[in-house]
This record gives sequence, structure tokens and C-alpha cells, in this order.
Amino acid sequence: MRIGDAAAAAGTTARAVRFYEERGLLPPPARSASGQREYGPDDVALLRVIRELLAVGLTVEDLRSRAPRLPLLVADPPPPCDSAGRPGAFAEVVERRLAALDAELDAEIERLTRLRTSLARRAYEGG
Repeated sequence: MRIGDAAAAAGTTARAVRFYEERGLLPPPARSASGQREYGPDDVALLRVIRELLAVGLTVEDLRSRAPRLPLLVADPPPPCDSAGRPGAFAEVVERRLAALDAELDAEIERLTRLRTSLARRAYEGG
């Protein structure tokens, strides 16, 4: 299938597919005799995995550093993410991203708590 069809099947755009290829998340696709990109079901499945990982908070750079292992996640069910310490393991990336998210969440909780306190103080002072 052509790039537009593969993109649609994966729930993305042709532009995103090209971007993922440029960043090394997808292997270079097969080409037709006329030079057009050709994709198969495995490529579409890999595109879906990439989109899911990006949607849960991993970055393109996170995925790029583990690109050779991305096809392993197409398996149904995917292998467990318990390979910490092995070169290219996703566990290290996930742990680092979770730590960053924890810090962001803590900061946001603190900000919202201050806002709530401020609003409550104003409501009692004005009422």
C-alpha cells in the first residue's frame, strides 16, 4: 500500500510517516518500480506502536534511541518491558520518563494547591 493508505490505516498522516522515517523510527520502506514508498501490514502495525508510545508520553528521541527494538513491540502480546540493564532496553527509557512525569505532576499539584488556597482565602475574606 502507498504512504497515504498506510498512514490512514495507522491513524496518522503521510507527513508523520515521513517524519518517523527521517528520525529513524521506521526502517526505509520498500519502493515500487516508480520509486513510490510501499508499506505492508507489519509497517502499519509498527506505525501504530510508535503512535501509542508517543501518546503515553515518550518522545521521538526516546523512541529513536531504541528504534531497533520497536518491531519487538508489534508482537501480540508484546514482550514484557523488564529488560533493565540490557543495551537498548525500553525499561530505562520508561523509568526516566516516569521520573520526569512525577516531577511535573508534583509541581502541578503544588501549583493547584496554592491556587485553591488562594481562592478559598479570597472567598472567606470577601464573604
